[in-house]
Amino acid sequence: MAFPRNQVAPVSAVEVRLEPGPHPFEVEHAAAIEASWQREVAANPALFDGRVVLLSHIAYDRGRLAGRCHAVRYATLLHWRHSRPPGAEHAFAHAALVSGDGALVAIRMGAHTANAGKVYFAAGSFEPVDFRDGLVDIDANMAREVLEETGLDIAASPVDETYHLYSQNATTVIFRRYHLAESADAIAARISAFVASEAEPEIEGPVIIRGPDDLPDGLMPHMRAIVDWHFGQ
Repeated sequence: MAFPRNQVAPVSAVEVRLEPGPHPFEVEHAAAIEASWQREVAANPALFDGRVVLLSHIAYDRGRLAGRCHAVRYATLLHWRHSRPPGAEHAFAHAALVSGDGALVAIRMGAHTANAGKVYFAAGSFEPVDFRDGLVDIDANMAREVLEETGLDIAASPVDETYHLYSQNATTVIFRRYHLAESADAIAARISAFVASEAEPEIEGPVIIRGPDDLPDGLMPHMRAIVDWHFGQ
């Protein structure tokens, strides 16, 4: 079955496996990756070259999303996204926070990050710690990233029964709506208080999206599709 691109599609199961060997892209472009990283940190010394994952294969069949990925340097991911050559793809997860009054609560990334000023749901690339018995634990990744960036514990929040995906330009976001009882303003106030308490917060603050025409500056392209889908339900 053809992989769904540029459309929201349901996902009944996620089977993304972490392979033990290096990613071919990282091996082939090692020198260019290092040179690119030196330029990145010269422009932004706050960047950290941690371990994330990059896919070497992704497939979709009747709602089942499968893939193979490899642990790579964060430097590799940053270099890859400049050209996005065949043979490598990026995937990550979004916990789409839905307030009790029906709004979406996103975040704006901090000035010291690689996505400075960009707006999307609290999220981060899959890391080796997100894998259990070789398979990615989507919900653990989402809960961890939301907690780290916003201070919100969503582990026990009601969720949609199914995941969905949106894929474009060799990047696939797997998302699931988490339903919070509080109003959007109350959730945003909690996030703002958490950010103010952090010595080095990762985000600038919360962003409330109340409808498909209420789009903030800096909204990442994939977010428009998720926003339209949510408010069209």
